[in-house]
Amino acid sequence: MNQGTDRPAWLQGFRQDYQAVFVEPWSAYTGAVLLVIIMAVLIGSGLFWGVFGGLKLWGDYLNNAIGLGSVLGIKEQLESPLMHRISLTNITLLLGAFSAAMLSRQFHINRPPALEYVWAIVGGTLMGIGAVLAGGCTTGGFFVPLTFSSASGWAMWVGLLVGALIGLKLLLWTMENITWGMTPATVWPARLKKWYPWFGAMVGLFVLLWALNWWHSGEDKKAVRALLVIAGFAIGFVLHRSRFCFSRVFREPFMTAEGEMTKAMILAIALGAPVGAALISYGTIDPYLAIPARFWLGSLLGGLVFGIGMVFAGGCASGSLWRVGEGHLKLVVAVIFFAWSGSTAGAIIHNFGLLTPDIDIDFLDGIAEITGLGFEAFMPDLLGGWEYSLLLTYVLLVVWYIFIRYNESTSKFTVF
Repeated sequence: MNQGTDRPAWLQGFRQDYQAVFVEPWSAYTGAVLLVIIMAVLIGSGLFWGVFGGLKLWGDYLNNAIGLGSVLGIKEQLESPLMHRISLTNITLLLGAFSAAMLSRQFHINRPPALEYVWAIVGGTLMGIGAVLAGGCTTGGFFVPLTFSSASGWAMWVGLLVGALIGLKLLLWTMENITWGMTPATVWPARLKKWYPWFGAMVGLFVLLWALNWWHSGEDKKAVRALLVIAGFAIGFVLHRSRFCFSRVFREPFMTAEGEMTKAMILAIALGAPVGAALISYGTIDPYLAIPARFWLGSLLGGLVFGIGMVFAGGCASGSLWRVGEGHLKLVVAVIFFAWSGSTAGAIIHNFGLLTPDIDIDFLDGIAEITGLGFEAFMPDLLGGWEYSLLLTYVLLVVWYIFIRYNESTSKFTVF
């Protein structure tokens, strides 16, 4: 027995292990490495991670429910949210984050001041518009394209950097000039907190049984989606435990000069790009399936609008989802308006013909899709090989790292 406790030593050891894995925060670098591993498993299975497509489907359902679907030209018969690949990943991402929040006893209903709900509406709406323009959010328009060596990811990167800077300046102005709605809301007490770990474990068990049921269903579509159930849950769990957020990647250097999350993102891309290159070269997936036809105009403008929006919302697409799983009501509002505006803006822009795909047989041998906002820019095809594509990727990552490290030391580019 240990001194000062009536618990056996072996039980104390298990409690310490539980604390280290499920309660103490993981480093952002751990989160980055685990995300790359999950991405590699998905790519190796012919799949890839996305967020916006699922949110847009939810928005399509919302628009149909409020009577705007017919006006916008949204079809009445929509795919089931549980069968839609990206929607399913979003749902299980939420469950993974909720499970992690429960296991760590960090779940609580967070009620922000009234003004922050307005910011959530503005931010969510702008993120939806930006994601439509860029062909994806910070996941599908930035991170995944860079893993697939697409220049559209770098174009959105530029837009996100500028957008985050503009967003922070606008946010600072509102904080200095608007006093309405800043009174903190009453904190709701957390009840049943001692039972939270049991709730979290039950959610994890439910997801495991769900995946096993689909895997052994005998239906090919469900068997494929069984992997997405596990992957989505794992992504949500990792994001919560490591507090990994794409919004912080672009916001924090300009806000506080803190660059830890940004350097973790640089690590994720540095690891993910060669892994993606190897798996694509092996033929596990067609890279053009994951590359938005938005280079460069759509990616740049989309990143700019999305960057402003995510600063006001307080999270990106995946970051908003895992914070919803943690109990943040502001992010619930942001996700609703993100989904609604993504559906609405997508329908409007599509009706103008800007998203209508086309193929030019004289351009990249007719394998790249072209829209009114850009084309599918796969760098190995554009630059003549993987070596040039990866070289450019690492040069840009080094430049980004130097900028972040310099800013950490000098705070020269902070706006607060």
